[in-house]
Amino acid sequence: MLNVLRTLLRYLFCRLLCGPATETDLIALRHQVLSLQRQLKMRPKLTPWDRLLFAELYKVNPLSVRSILIVKPDTVVRWHRAGFRLFWRMQSRQGPGRPKIPAETRALIREMSKANVLWRAPRVHGESLKLGVDVSQSTVAKYMVERVGPPSQAWTAFLKNHADGIAAIDLSVVPTLGLKLLCGLVVLDHGRRRILHVAATHHPTSAWIARQIVEAFPWEEGPEYTLRNRDASYGSSYRRRLQGMRIRDRPVAPQSPW
Repeated sequence: MLNVLRTLLRYLFCRLLCGPATETDLIALRHQVLSLQRQLKMRPKLTPWDRLLFAELYKVNPLSVRSILIVKPDTVVRWHRAGFRLFWRMQSRQGPGRPKIPAETRALIREMSKANVLWRAPRVHGESLKLGVDVSQSTVAKYMVERVGPPSQAWTAFLKNHADGIAAIDLSVVPTLGLKLLCGLVVLDHGRRRILHVAATHHPTSAWIARQIVEAFPWEEGPEYTLRNRDASYGSSYRRRLQGMRIRDRPVAPQSPW
């Protein structure tokens, strides 16, 4: 460091007193450097400050590498590039990418997702915006709690939770000894798995099924839902009777159960 400063001060002092260097001075300096190089048995050891000086000289005037004899010009260029990379590495020490989400925001997103199991990222994102937390939807999805299993209750869990309000109705055909067909109607309560009503007829019309519903659920004791297949016997009279008793008709899917 002191040698570099001494060299710079001597250069400035000679520059002020003697003016620009002449060709003879340059030839003398070159010859002295070559003479010292012949006497050395190994490469000269340069300090980081010496390398910085040569790199800065190359930055000011790239043609100055022609006057440097103790190191190769490619070495000076390599020092300059290394200094350039070091400078920009120090400028970008903060790291690339977006700034980190505060811990309070991450905790809020996890708490909202835990408390509301059915909420997805769009819903949690909308609620967080209402609270003044301005984050993107992808960020909300990143910090939400991962759930194991389906997002909502399974079909078996739904039937178990709502079995008390579900009744099933089914028609079955039985051949008699007189070679005729007898249709039997069964009304089953899913809550306790018990038979509520049984009836039989040779002609199961929609009006007849509606009367059996009234007998199965007297005094407004009907369920909330009734499950049935898509038989044509459940016609308009049957549906109107259920609507009057405030029972929701729920036919199963076509061609089911498989």
